[in-house]
Amino acid sequence: MGSLVSELPHRRRIGILGGMGPEATVLLMQRIIERTTVSDDQDHVPMIVDNNPQVPSRVKAIIEGTGEDPAPVLAAMARGLEAAGADALAMPCNTAHHYAATIAGAVRIPFLDMVELSAARAEGLGARRAGILGSPALKITGIFDRAFAARGLGTVYPENQDRLLDAIRRVKVSSRSREARHALAQAAEELGTRGADVLIVACSEFSIIADAIPSGPPAIDTVDVLADAAIAFSCGEAVEAEPA
Repeated sequence: MGSLVSELPHRRRIGILGGMGPEATVLLMQRIIERTTVSDDQDHVPMIVDNNPQVPSRVKAIIEGTGEDPAPVLAAMARGLEAAGADALAMPCNTAHHYAATIAGAVRIPFLDMVELSAARAEGLGARRAGILGSPALKITGIFDRAFAARGLGTVYPENQDRLLDAIRRVKVSSRSREARHALAQAAEELGTRGADVLIVACSEFSIIADAIPSGPPAIDTVDVLADAAIAFSCGEAVEAEPA
């Protein structure tokens, strides 16, 4: 695997923990490619990808409380990417960031935390209350609540969390789902009426259909934030995500 990756010293390798879901993994890679300033192939970010759709269900583990713990599998994936030559890790699954500490603790290379990075982006926009568009697991685990509260930002969630979970499942089957797009649009409108001054697209399935979000509060797509951090790290820039 490592022999297929560019050895150019001016680009560090990003290891991607993927498969959650596969289309979202490709989306992160696409966003990294699109957002990188290049003049030739050699200017792009080298990526090593473990696209593993068999990671145990986060929904069953966190929401239903009946499934296998995903943490050991994610830690093994992280170690494998490090062994393959990755210089930092990125994971385009917001819910799986519940296991971020386990992943980071399994390796000696940096883990680019999209939750902390997104909180920093919202703080930089001067936001005070973020509307979270994502899986019900985010509300259950409080991972966004803690990251945003550490920066003095509040959070608010759509009331019908089951409808959002259904929309996520529909996107995993087909990103052309009209029902999913309608559910996301209505949830975004609801959050605006409930005082959110920024929306956080906090599910990579919703990142795929983010164009369904109507005009209103500005939206921060966590996949975009993670892509920017991956590019910055690869180019040797500092990536700051710790609370001020």
